[in-house]
Amino acid sequence: MVNKTRTPLVELRDMSISFGGIKAVDHVTVDLYPGEVVGLLGHNGAGKSTLIKCLSGAYKADAGQILINGAEVDINNPRDARAQNIETIYQTLALADNLNAASNLFLGRELVGPGGFLDDSKMEAETRKIMARLNPNFRKFNVPVSALSGGQRQSVAIARAVYFNAKILIMDEPTAALGPQETQMVAELIQELKAQGLGIFLIEHDIHNVMKLCDRASVMKNGQLVGTVDVKQVTDEDILSMIILGKKPAKAA
Repeated sequence: MVNKTRTPLVELRDMSISFGGIKAVDHVTVDLYPGEVVGLLGHNGAGKSTLIKCLSGAYKADAGQILINGAEVDINNPRDARAQNIETIYQTLALADNLNAASNLFLGRELVGPGGFLDDSKMEAETRKIMARLNPNFRKFNVPVSALSGGQRQSVAIARAVYFNAKILIMDEPTAALGPQETQMVAELIQELKAQGLGIFLIEHDIHNVMKLCDRASVMKNGQLVGTVDVKQVTDEDILSMIILGKKPAKAA
């Protein structure tokens, strides 16, 4: 169980952002602790992706504060987010299909040897090391990532984030379009990241995944926060009711 007496890893406090006069996010507060997975749920247009894009630097909030380890930070773009050890893994994964795992891991941040040439062997060795930690069954180091399964591709994207010191991970529906075995692989990766003390915001539609993977769930509707609940203290019906009716269950209020 996450120790709530500690300082949160992330606090999004009283966040608001509007587009064309419509409040996409309306005074929302959520937080995240080290070694915790917080699910962000809600119908399309509920505001969850917009909220999280303020943390990833894709959007700049109109109002509110972002605190990392208790200190307020200014995040104006993805570079600012990365400087705060925030990494985002989108559904599309942003991998270069024609390159192998190591080339993807170091894409844009390649390791260079003494002569100014790419140090391919060092990059492969580092990739093998991080993969041994995250997904020991990964073997396909020398094929283009286009030849990998969905779960293997997901593990390459996660390894890239972790290698470059992500402390806060935003995962956008990581198991969408994956089969049961692949979904289980990603679930194990998430457990491993939790054990290493990372905090994860999980944008998710599948209630079963939320119940299985998340410690807490924050539900949004029409740009507002319905509430945040401890997943172990509610049922999947309770969470569905929050999403559909916008009501927090009485026992969690």
